[in-house]
Amino acid sequence: MPVRVDAALDDLVVPTLDNPREFSSQLHTHLRRLINDGAIAPGTELNQADLARRFNVSRIPMREAFRMLQQEGLIDVALNQRAVVRALDAGEVDQLYGVRITLEALGARITAGRLSDAEVAEAQECLRRMRKTKRAQDMSEWVAAHRRFHTLCTARAGAPLAGIILSYSERTERYVRFGQRAHADTFAVAEAEHEQILTALAAGEVDAAGASMARHLAHTAATVLADLDGDFEALTVAQSVQMCAGGPL
Repeated sequence: MPVRVDAALDDLVVPTLDNPREFSSQLHTHLRRLINDGAIAPGTELNQADLARRFNVSRIPMREAFRMLQQEGLIDVALNQRAVVRALDAGEVDQLYGVRITLEALGARITAGRLSDAEVAEAQECLRRMRKTKRAQDMSEWVAAHRRFHTLCTARAGAPLAGIILSYSERTERYVRFGQRAHADTFAVAEAEHEQILTALAAGEVDAAGASMARHLAHTAATVLADLDGDFEALTVAQSVQMCAGGPL
């Protein structure tokens, strides 16, 4: 059963909206962050008119924000303008990560040996920020540093590939956070994998960069899937790793 919006969202922070032309984008970003953070739980029922009143905006930008959330696969919208935050789903994890592994491993291969010294230094700084924010339990800052690190790892991927990679990265973000909440020990494993990816990229080791990225993303998918459905057979992830890393995970 859906969780009613009036019970689930009473304590939500109202976003600061400072540009009428950007209200839709700002609302989308705010709601997306709340869903990815778990502040709005899977199964929560959302209503455009109710949220528009809560956030003191008209229905038009809220409707557009809902459309963007639906396009990302975060909510399902009915004809009555009510929406439900989609549940975490093992099949979706398999599909999203299978595609992301393939695309991001390709982006890493394209980028290997082509990062500037400044970009390598920035990627190293991202890793330092991730360690620092993890110790401080500041997950918002950790996610920002993590997102930037992965963007640098595929920095030479041009349009439209870069945009597609970013889209799948964003769509898997709430699964990353789900895995982190359930498994604190994943940080150490991920940190070692990030270091391995960056080393291969900086050294221009194309095969190693692509394979390391594929295995890193597959480890995240496997962690999430083990909690969602331990019996689920992740065929898409398995085939993507086989293709990009030359062997099974």
